[in-house]
Order: sequence, then structure tokens, then C-alpha cells
Amino acid sequence: MIKSKLTRRGFLKLSGLGMAAVTLPERLGFDVTPFATPSEYYLYVGSYTSAGGEGITLCRLSMQTGSLQKVAVTRNVSEPSFLAMDRQGRYLYAVNELGAYQGMASGAVSAFAVHPTTRALTLINQQASRGGAPCFVSVDANDKFVMVANYGGGNIAVFPIQSNGGLGAATDTRQFQGSGPHPNQKGPHAHQLMTNAANQYALAADLGTDRVMIYRFDAALGKLNATTPASFSTQPGAGPRHFAFHPGGKFVFVINELNSTLLSLAFDGTQGTLTQVQSLSTLPAGYTGTSYCAEVRVSPDGKFVYGSNRGHNSIAVFAVDSLGKLTLVQHVSTQGQWPRDFILDPTGTYLLVANQQSHTIVPFKRDPVSGKLTALGTSLAITAPTSLLVAPTPGAVAVGTALTGPPPAQIPASAANALGSCLGS
Repeated sequence: MIKSKLTRRGFLKLSGLGMAAVTLPERLGFDVTPFATPSEYYLYVGSYTSAGGEGITLCRLSMQTGSLQKVAVTRNVSEPSFLAMDRQGRYLYAVNELGAYQGMASGAVSAFAVHPTTRALTLINQQASRGGAPCFVSVDANDKFVMVANYGGGNIAVFPIQSNGGLGAATDTRQFQGSGPHPNQKGPHAHQLMTNAANQYALAADLGTDRVMIYRFDAALGKLNATTPASFSTQPGAGPRHFAFHPGGKFVFVINELNSTLLSLAFDGTQGTLTQVQSLSTLPAGYTGTSYCAEVRVSPDGKFVYGSNRGHNSIAVFAVDSLGKLTLVQHVSTQGQWPRDFILDPTGTYLLVANQQSHTIVPFKRDPVSGKLTALGTSLAITAPTSLLVAPTPGAVAVGTALTGPPPAQIPASAANALGSCLGS
């Protein structure tokens, strides 16, 4: 995991800094059920507060024009670098990407209640993430458990969702071991943990050891059980960062941060095995500059796969056929620097990019037939954006309303300033 000016290795040296407890060619046989498109959706944006980010920003996305409007900000939350939400949009979960929390060598994960009309966030509780520098959070397919990947700790953890949306003590953790040939692979670096749609399996990307771990998920107890084989291995030095399931369930697309490649893997939902179909570069032929992949998404209809290049500052667009084979369609500039995250709205009409270094969210119109992206020529200024989350249901929010609630305590200013000089991504 790379960040332009900072490294996580430097961040992990700050183990004494803590945060006080806070007060988605041919169709693949997958059909999308038609539904009425709302006039707008709401977008939550996570950020690095140590780099000047305000916290979690709520924005409005117009489905008529693709324009974005800032609505409000949830402040007093430290380093909310990745966000997730239950499928009803009732609760939002954020990792707090810290090296120490309440005296432990751990970051934190925060649970928020979402107001049904204002979409305001109210803190419910926090748990230690059980490892340093948590960088990813997801909710299982049954909305019963929250899953966290700890980059610095090289491990993963599962937390139960309580009746009020808060988080209970971890039901399971798994510590990874090993290293890789790249300088950024001196140890394990868990970067994603997520279940498939059937909730039978959970996959975990370990950027540090070039593996995608495979677990049979016990959806009743929140346990990760070993499988055979236990993992899929990428090319040495590839650095698997994130993955996305095809909506039909038969394929998984893995984006590799360190060698800028995209893998198409066939997924056997019965045996839980991964088999490589194809590997393609995410960069244009002849490009020799430095670049690191970040995010991968699949269009809602399953016809196209998108991946971001930090450094080349582009989105690579691929068509996918019924066998999982990828064909390059387009490279398009992200109109900014360091596209750490991007997301499609639920209809697949717009793709939104978070340019971390240039502090912008940039909207693109998506052609549903060709998959190509066209920049709308607009952007929204948000400092150090790191994660984008579209709320699953639209809500009515008064413009300018402040998001308030029990204020979490922030790390001391001196610690935040130090973090700003060495935090990694």
C-alpha cells in the first residue's frame, strides 16, 4: 500500500501515538432487476484527518447531471480511511487507521447510526481493530458481522454487529505470516477481507505475501475456517491489494498494487477455490513511469471491470466475457492525482473518483454499452479523500446541516502533526 509522500512503515514507528476512546463483449447470464432510479444518491467520503481531512463528508449526487454537492461533515473522528455500510443503510462503519489505540498496538473500527432522513452520523461505539493501521472494512452479506483488514498488523478480524448497530468483541482473528520480494513486502500486509454474496466464503488479500487467503465463513458464529487449498498465490512481488466479486458469483477480479496488474480468477462457490483465467497490465503499453494500483470495481451488470492507477492517474476499463476473459477498452485520466478510491452509483450511470493528492472528487458519465467513461468537467474539493461509499437508499438532507453527535476524542494535535509526516497508504 503506497501513499505519495508517506509510508506506512514510518507510520508504524509511531506506536506510541494513540486515539482515545471515541465519546461493482457479452453478458454473463446475470440479470439486473429494473428499478426506479432516484433523483439523487448520497455519498460518504472518508479521509486522512492527519493530512487535513475533515472527517467523514456527506455529499449529494444528482442523477440528472452527475454533479456533486457537499452537504455536511462528521468531524472529531480520527483517520476514517475506509467506510462500509449495512445493506439497509442504517449503520456506517469506519476504520480508524492508527498505529496505537487505548495503549494497544492497534487501530480502531467505529460504528455509527445513520439518521433515516438527515443521514447524519451518531457514534455508537468503537472496538480496537486487533492490529495496527486498519485499512479496509466490510459488512458480511447477512449484515451480521463487520470485517477488518489491518495493514500494519498483517492480520484480519471479524466483529459481531449488535442489535443497536454497535460492534461487539471480535469473534475471530487471523494472523498472516511471511514476506515478499518487493521492498514494501518485508512482512504481511492484510488489505481486504470480504465475503461472497452467498456468505459462504470470505477472501482476504495479503499485499505483503502475494496471497489471497480463502476461508469458509461460519455466518452464525463469525468464524473463519481454513480451506484446502488455503490460498491463491499471485506472481511474486505483485502485491494483491483489493478484489471484487463478479455479480454472477463465478469470477473474482484482483488488482495488484505493486506490479500494476489485474487478475481474473474463476471462483468455485462450492469448493471455494480460485483458478487464474487471465492477467493483464492496468497501464498503457510503453508507460515507464512509477504507478501503483489502488481500487477495482465491477459494473452492476457485470459487463465491465474498472481499476485505478496511482501515478499514471487513470482508470483502466476492461470488458469481461462469459469466460471471465478481459479486453482493454480505455484508459481515462482521473483529472487529478493519486486515485486512491472510486465507486459506481447503484445504477452504473456515474463513476466517482477520489483523487487523494489533488483533494478532489471527480464524476464521470459511464456508457452502459461500451463501458467507456467521460469526464463531466466538474469536481468537488475535499481534502485528502481516501474512501467513497454510496448510501444504498436515498435520503433527504438539509444543505449545510452539521452532522453532530457524541463527539469522539481526537488524537492530540502534536500526534496528528507527526502522523501527517509519516502516515502511509
